[in-house]
Amino acid sequence: MSLQPNRLTSVGKKSVMYFFLVIFAFIFSFPFYYMFVLATVPGTKIFSYPPHLFFKDSLWTNVKALLDDIPFFVNFFNSAAIATISTVAVIFFCTMGGFALSKYDFKGKKAIFIFILSTMAIPPFLNIVPFFKMMVAFHWYGTWLPLIVPGMANAFGIFMMAQFTKDSIPAALLDAARIDGLTEFQILMKVAFPLSRAGIGVLGIITFINSWNNFLGALIMLPNTDKTTLPVALSKLFMQMDGDRGGLMAGTVLAVLPLMVVFIIFNKQIISGLTAGSVKG
Repeated sequence: MSLQPNRLTSVGKKSVMYFFLVIFAFIFSFPFYYMFVLATVPGTKIFSYPPHLFFKDSLWTNVKALLDDIPFFVNFFNSAAIATISTVAVIFFCTMGGFALSKYDFKGKKAIFIFILSTMAIPPFLNIVPFFKMMVAFHWYGTWLPLIVPGMANAFGIFMMAQFTKDSIPAALLDAARIDGLTEFQILMKVAFPLSRAGIGVLGIITFINSWNNFLGALIMLPNTDKTTLPVALSKLFMQMDGDRGGLMAGTVLAVLPLMVVFIIFNKQIISGLTAGSVKG
């Protein structure tokens, strides 16, 4: 009988917690729901009052208007290709750099690590003008290279993989690999990469999402509509006074949908990667 009050207290706390979780889930998910709803509303009625809260039947009309206004599939391919290439390059070079900083001792290692971390404190907007001038001098303006090459070995990725490989790869395993005759590059490919899959998964997903959403870089470096990425193409459509708002909303949904699919598929891997190494025993 003495346990009943405690059980009631526990049930009450859980009920309150679930109540607030439901409210927060609704608050954060409603904008996405409303975005999908507006993609099915006729373009002339998007700003009508009262607002539309349920799906309509104009989705394909809006998609057709979108395809008429911008080269959607070309922009989509550009975004997907740039994000994929960037992700693969960042995974390779950041894992290599993080592995070297965490598992090798060499002169100036601490100074290099501090220098890499210090670059994260510089606001990105301060680099716009010198970055633009450098890319023009390299004759990279108007190509994908400015959106891929400079970020291949970024400070965040190197720091993340250095912290991850520091605890996930035992030094004894590396010594055993050297005794077996593996070169340092073979150790990286056959030992470091397989044992860092959780961290690589998180870094890859973060890189893909950031590259897909890279608006400023694509806006500056890819001025042509048929060569730019999807976010920039949609922004130009938004700035057109006579642009179809229904097509814009359909394009926004199609631009966000790949990111939502990636997150839904890999959400467990994201959580496991972020929590890896947090519990030791």
